[in-house]
Amino acid sequence: MLDAVHSILSDAPTLAIFITVSVGYLIGRLTIGQFVLGGIAGTLMSGVVIGQIGIDVDTNIKNIFFALFIYAVGYQGGPQFFHALNLRTLNQLLSAFVMCLVGLLCVLTAAWLFDLDRGTAAGLAAGGLTQSAVIGTAGDAIARLDLPAETIKIMQTNVAVGYAVCYIFGSLGPIIVVTWLIPRIMKWDVRQEAIKLSKQLSGGKGELEPGQFHALRPVATRLYQVDADLKVAGKSAIEVDRLLDDAAIEAVLRDGKTIPFDDATVVGVGDVVAVSGKMPGLQRLTETIGTEVPAPADFDLVEENRDVVLTNRFLNRKTVAEIHAETNIETRHGVFIVSASRMGRDLEVSPLLRLHTGDELRLVGRTADLDRVQSGLGYKISMAPVTDFIFFGLGLTIGVLLGLIEFKIAGIPVTIGTGGGCLLSGLFFGWLRSVHPRFAPLPVGASNYLRDFGLAVFVGVVGLTAGPQALTTLQEYGLLLLFLGFAVTLVPTITVFFFSYYILRIRNPIEALGCVAGGRSANPAFAALLNQAGNSTPVVTFTVTYAVANVFLTLWGPMIVGIITTNPATSP
Repeated sequence: MLDAVHSILSDAPTLAIFITVSVGYLIGRLTIGQFVLGGIAGTLMSGVVIGQIGIDVDTNIKNIFFALFIYAVGYQGGPQFFHALNLRTLNQLLSAFVMCLVGLLCVLTAAWLFDLDRGTAAGLAAGGLTQSAVIGTAGDAIARLDLPAETIKIMQTNVAVGYAVCYIFGSLGPIIVVTWLIPRIMKWDVRQEAIKLSKQLSGGKGELEPGQFHALRPVATRLYQVDADLKVAGKSAIEVDRLLDDAAIEAVLRDGKTIPFDDATVVGVGDVVAVSGKMPGLQRLTETIGTEVPAPADFDLVEENRDVVLTNRFLNRKTVAEIHAETNIETRHGVFIVSASRMGRDLEVSPLLRLHTGDELRLVGRTADLDRVQSGLGYKISMAPVTDFIFFGLGLTIGVLLGLIEFKIAGIPVTIGTGGGCLLSGLFFGWLRSVHPRFAPLPVGASNYLRDFGLAVFVGVVGLTAGPQALTTLQEYGLLLLFLGFAVTLVPTITVFFFSYYILRIRNPIEALGCVAGGRSANPAFAALLNQAGNSTPVVTFTVTYAVANVFLTLWGPMIVGIITTNPATSP
């Protein structure tokens, strides 16, 4: 039976990946008390177990899906990231550096206490701190040592062995700490804290749960029967609009039938007019037009939501009230601004809102009215949920190329890797979309899918490939290396969280947890945090700290090889 399963999965390794993800998310749903493992941690565990069969999975699959995941993460957080680049992020940068430093000290202490050789110590750092780049930098530093070739080979093997043993809990531990342990200790509801932070970042506008919608809408339509004793009888539609406050006639019904309608249409006694406008203005129309009446069963009025980018420089830095006053009624009637955003951040629409070129305005009105107004504002943004694969492919290409760039710090070669490159590229294209909405569209549904499925496959492949080597190494080294991996994973994660919270005063729960995940370069923990948060609020903090961690943790490989002096030949 086992041989048949091995044969099938060896012939179709992608089948093993899909089984791993499915079983992993099933395990992730299991609840023990208030502890829920989560789909990402469950996938890692299921991958390790299924991987015992011995399945050869192409590592390029892992690289491709990780690139998709991290690009989508960057794209979603791009606008917020560039808004957050200020003095406030200095504490987050310091938190990331302290996390890396404490991690290094833990590795060095373990090496001195238990007489670990250079290779094993570097592997402990690579796995316990989940920075696979250490394998390369430490291996390169070991190769330069003036030692026998056999000793160098043993140490380079020990780097990979230490990494394989410690990486599993190095990935799993931060997930547990970030999504369960710390929130439980601090009594935080991660989802609710993410909603609150999202509300702050969006100018006070609350985030909706799936299936919810705003019942109170800024623009509504009501029907009124024209009274002979009031002001509008015998006037043309445009003359009536001049009398109305934040409202406009959209249709005229005569004898129960909708008649052809334009600005010159005369409104007669007994006609029913459909008026769209903002609620305060509509409430006063019984004093201007007549009695409000229900809509006939067969009446239908079609209006359009249209997103427009403001490009007219004559309107730059003018308030909504100023634009309203300077634009004649023939031009502006029937069109209403219902929302506005600037660089991805929602603005509160009021008469005092000062607009800037590049602002994104959502207008509501009849198509003919919108066409008339749009030419004086800017260009239309397509609301169709379609991905621009030209920019998508370009973004990933640039990200991979950035990851290939190698530079030196203190003579040590450093690279940000595909993950760092695609993250930076995603940030840029996400920001580009926020300031020039006609470029690089990637709908929310599509980016969420790339983010979630990309990470699930990445973690699943990690588990499948690390599983067999982990058990082999445990049999050879016993549990010592495994327990040291626990310590290197947990001590920096927990201690630096409290240091950041109480000393650096990073008090926002989402930012504090994002610092923990980013400062440890813990991608699975970040993905689990994103999943719990339910929105992209952790992205900014993670991105800032992840960049710092990638550089310093990569540097620790050669530093450990240089500081530790024990070689395998002299180890007990």
